[in-house]
Amino acid sequence: MDFAGPKSHNPHNMLDRIKAALPSLAPAEQRVGKLCLADPRAFAKLPVSELADRSHVSKPTVVRFCRSIGYDGLADFKRKLAGTVNEGVPFIHRSVDADDKTGDVMVKVIDNTVSAFLKYRNEASSVAIEKAVTALTNAYQAKRQIQFFGVGNSGIVAKDAQHKFFRLGINTTAYSDGHMQVMSASILGPGDCVVVISNSGRTRDLMDSCDIARKNGATTIVITARGSPLASEGHIHLSADHPEGFDRYSPMVSRLLHLMIIDILVTCVALRIGGDTLQPLLSEMKHNLRNKRYA
Repeated sequence: MDFAGPKSHNPHNMLDRIKAALPSLAPAEQRVGKLCLADPRAFAKLPVSELADRSHVSKPTVVRFCRSIGYDGLADFKRKLAGTVNEGVPFIHRSVDADDKTGDVMVKVIDNTVSAFLKYRNEASSVAIEKAVTALTNAYQAKRQIQFFGVGNSGIVAKDAQHKFFRLGINTTAYSDGHMQVMSASILGPGDCVVVISNSGRTRDLMDSCDIARKNGATTIVITARGSPLASEGHIHLSADHPEGFDRYSPMVSRLLHLMIIDILVTCVALRIGGDTLQPLLSEMKHNLRNKRYA
């Protein structure tokens, strides 16, 4: 029996659902569920082999338990579980407590960000990044369109991406309005490239415009969390996984991850284009900008 994903903002919602599901699960899966309920924080951090050993079940049984509860698999389950047991201060920041002093907040926010960056470094797919860089470079060299789509906070990231590529002399556009995204996607074609950025991976405008661009033959690159609907909509998925609940917290770590991924793409594309082409241009730009600053 499958159970729908969490609906409410109750911090114990996920654990309550596991308790409610236990009687309907197979005995082996029940043991996994009881292990999770006994120490959810440890469960979220332990590898599948350790979870299987402690539950006295096979590793596939651990995965089956997660799917029986209504999640895509162990990775998705653990990510959501980590967000549940580390609630922080709702709608403000998931890593802080209400009575934290300024110094505590500084340490926690920075440590949370650094931890997310290191996790991304260890888990990111260089193959996916390579494909995205190739698509962007090919579009630039063929003088085709490169566009960035984002809504809300992700719209700001899209504009940052446009600015960074513009500084390389690459003509790109960024749209944060849903109507403009749909219209723009409608005139894209083979050889063009669009990068769709989303924290939740569930924004209707972005999914619609991504679908239109893909059907028109443009290469679609999506930057969003694994397991989201948008993740499977693009040709190339650059996963940006984090435990920040999109319906509970303002994008902080997720925004920084997206900006970092853009930085990686910009740097790799610049290296593909080559220093002989870019360095004279960038040198001239820096020289002209000096007059805009006080000595």
